Amino acid sequence: MSHRSIIILPDDTGKPIIDAIESAKKSLRIKMFLFTDVDLINAVVAAKNRGVDVRVMLNPARRNGEEENEETRRILENANIEVRDSNPFFALTHEKSMVIDEKIAFIKSLNWERKNLLETRDYAITTTKHYEVEEIIACFEADWNRQNFDCGENAHLIWSNGNSRSRIARFIDETQHTLFVQNERFQDMVIIERLIRAMRRGVKIHVMARAPHSLKKDKLIEGVGGLRIMDDVGIKIHKLKHYKLHGKMFLADGCRAIIGSINLTQGSFDDRRELAIEVHDDDVIERLERIAHHDWKNSHPLDLSDEGLFDDLEFHGEGGSEKLALNIDEEKIKKHLDHEHSHDHEHHHNHDHTDSHTDDHESH
Repeated sequence: MSHRSIIILPDDTGKPIIDAIESAKKSLRIKMFLFTDVDLINAVVAAKNRGVDVRVMLNPARRNGEEENEETRRILENANIEVRDSNPFFALTHEKSMVIDEKIAFIKSLNWERKNLLETRDYAITTTKHYEVEEIIACFEADWNRQNFDCGENAHLIWSNGNSRSRIARFIDETQHTLFVQNERFQDMVIIERLIRAMRRGVKIHVMARAPHSLKKDKLIEGVGGLRIMDDVGIKIHKLKHYKLHGKMFLADGCRAIIGSINLTQGSFDDRRELAIEVHDDDVIERLERIAHHDWKNSHPLDLSDEGLFDDLEFHGEGGSEKLALNIDEEKIKKHLDHEHSHDHEHHHNHDHTDSHTDDHESH
């Protein structure tokens, strides 16, 4: 009988994923944005060594050109595993999926890197429902062979670029009582508008996001703007205390959820390969309800006032507050500049004493 189940990180660790790879008998299809965890690499290589047909698709580089998968690619290719770059049609392939023996599929928010297994709130849904497994296989084969994959409006799963924005918008529109949302980015104005409309018709909304200083500087205006618009109309916005938030999860009315790789940004909807799934399974929803309650209890409100944003960006991040036209008193700005000057002086002093050590380190 087909079923779905959930893996929650870091609670469940990477063991269920490794156990699944070790169970593979015929084939493994893996599509991953970041793949660097040694235990998972070893499990995939071991699968190949016992005769499993393994194919791996890796995103070739981040937007800044950083190529974090190159060492993994080298290890896999040395084990005679066929590895290809993800489909160049997309700016990034952010999808995180795996299909085992054409029978079970994993749809994940987590990358296969150590911190997503141990340090971040993340999720994975496993499904044996044949129509969902077949849809992921169809997309994998299309991307592998550089062919078009048209999921269509009747797709079972949620795909970017395809039906993702309309499916998530409809999910919000159909919510009647409560909506819990965890996501790193709140930048797509269609989705922000839907959340505000839901709140105005009486839906109780709890949003969990990351602090503004985690945003790239060129995304500060839209990222902070999205959070402040929601905050201004009374949507509660919190930040996790003990973990970094990396998972992308919607939980509506205690009976429906969406989990996957999609950040709430225009790029994630329109320019990237992404994958998510909507689930209604009682045991999955029950566990997500417990996690939502736990995470909200272990969180605190984001301070999105002018002073709160200034402190977050200038004292905890890389700066950029000047982009937001914040109303900050001169004494606070002077304090920041004095702090910045003393930090630069200290850094320069340390640099003078560590030049030779740094050169040695960088040469490796």
